[in-house]
Amino acid sequence: MDALGAIKIMIIGLWVFLPAMLPNSAAVVFGGGTKIDFGKSWRGKRIFGDGKSWRGFFGGALSGIALGLILMGISHPFDPVNHWGFGSFSQGVVLITTLAFGAVLGDLAGAFIKRRLGLERGVKAPVLDQYDFVAGAFLLTALFNFNWVFETYFAGWNILAFVFLLLIMFGLHRAANIIGYKMGLKKEPW
Repeated sequence: MDALGAIKIMIIGLWVFLPAMLPNSAAVVFGGGTKIDFGKSWRGKRIFGDGKSWRGFFGGALSGIALGLILMGISHPFDPVNHWGFGSFSQGVVLITTLAFGAVLGDLAGAFIKRRLGLERGVKAPVLDQYDFVAGAFLLTALFNFNWVFETYFAGWNILAFVFLLLIMFGLHRAANIIGYKMGLKKEPW
């Protein structure tokens, strides 16, 4: 594998994962309103907390889907058969949808875990904060198309795409949170 081939693998891996990277930031913008857990507690602790609302959940996921459709449209002239890793149009729509909803479900699972650990909203939880949505996106997408997840991120040299995602995710997550904090959308810069 030459350097150009490795860079192509990493770029395609990032490109097709972008629909999973937008939803949590978009959820902050769309958030507010009715809380997903309706303010209920389980075993004396809030189920998800005040940071998780239905508007944020669906606004975030639909933003990821919209971005994915735009990416498919952009990539079509360059790769009309495979859409730069998304596959056929119908397969791409399923992948985009599962990546976007998987990301917000992963973040929701992260909030659930943080509440069980007794961590309040906004408290740092290293690793969990950066990768809960990544795990959610991969798991939900694998339920619908395991072969695509395996072939795109784990087969042969494509593992470079997965490693690249893990390495850059920390910095991207941090940058997005700082921007959200400076815009007044987040209470903490992490």
